[in-house]
Amino acid sequence: MDLYEYQARKLLEEQGIDIPRGIFAQNSHEVAIAADTIGYPCVIKAQVRTGHRGQAGGVKLTKDQDEAILSSEQILPMTISGHKVSGVLVAEAKNVLHEYYVSISLDRSSRDYDVLATANGGTEVELIAKECPESVKRLHISALEDFDIEAARKMAESIGFYHADLDQAADVLLKMWQCFKQNDATLVEINPLAKIGNPDDESTKRLCALDAKISLDDNAAFRHDDWARFADTTHTDLFEERAKQHGLHYVHLKGEVGVIGNGAGLVMSSLDAVSAAGEEQGTGVKPANFLDIGGGASTEVMSNSLSIVLSDPQVESVFVNVYGGITACDEVAKGILSALDKLNASKSIVVRFDGNAAQEGHKILHEAGNPNIHVCVTMEQAAQEAARLAKPGKEAVR
Repeated sequence: MDLYEYQARKLLEEQGIDIPRGIFAQNSHEVAIAADTIGYPCVIKAQVRTGHRGQAGGVKLTKDQDEAILSSEQILPMTISGHKVSGVLVAEAKNVLHEYYVSISLDRSSRDYDVLATANGGTEVELIAKECPESVKRLHISALEDFDIEAARKMAESIGFYHADLDQAADVLLKMWQCFKQNDATLVEINPLAKIGNPDDESTKRLCALDAKISLDDNAAFRHDDWARFADTTHTDLFEERAKQHGLHYVHLKGEVGVIGNGAGLVMSSLDAVSAAGEEQGTGVKPANFLDIGGGASTEVMSNSLSIVLSDPQVESVFVNVYGGITACDEVAKGILSALDKLNASKSIVVRFDGNAAQEGHKILHEAGNPNIHVCVTMEQAAQEAARLAKPGKEAVR
């Protein structure tokens, strides 16, 4: 689960990391009140779960209420990199003396945690790594390591927080780590982590998180009842919510062919096959969703999955691609028939079975005699058939 900036800031603040005052607002009236409360100058920042907001015009510095209102009215209707703006953060502007980038992330390949940092913050770290690779430091925290203040100080020294107090930097690193661990995060990023204050008064200089990005591990949600506060009610997808209630891994897309499979890799391959078939046929047909029923899927799981996919009005046909291992294909076949009986659906279902109980599954489907069920031998044939059936006026190839 990726958090909006205003949500990520809350988790940092709860760990005692210094952040500018900020208020989330969803319309220009709320922005006017928030800006007057924060004071001027203040920054109006688009809230989207993606980067490049500044380049897209989604971050504006304002000096009075009129500018704050005008900026919010320009930002709120925006869509940035395909993400609709859900609101704005009205944040206190700070006098920035220097900017750093710091992140802690889960590294699945090395099975530890990566700390990535550079003294050239405030922009995309990928760009920094490309143009000045020597300025980016990558350090590791072992999954079994006790990361305390001493370890944080050594890391701060290794990173090289130029122009910053090392004790402050170590404190920020330790609190980021605590935020990462306590919240079952996969990413905690501060960019920029800024040195702020009066350049002529050392006592005013301190490190402050001006922006934050945090991703949480959905698999740990059962340990965090308080994550309910991060639910995005502004952009709720009804199909994704229904799938979540059944414990299914579903992503809603914008095509015509519903895709159901067991295993993320197989489903991704199925999506690619459908897209390729649409291009080859010249119809432009695309997948309508990603739905992974997982291993050992029962008749009920298959029935629920098909019910969700078929209830999507954009779906014209469904491609069911199952490789039987733990999952038995005969149980999947029963689930398909059960869902069709309940829904009285008329849309075409293209099925490809292989592996455990594949022959039994084929037999169940053939004996059912449902004219809307089409069985194919290979994934490519099934994808071609599903793409063809998704276009009105196209006859099925039996």
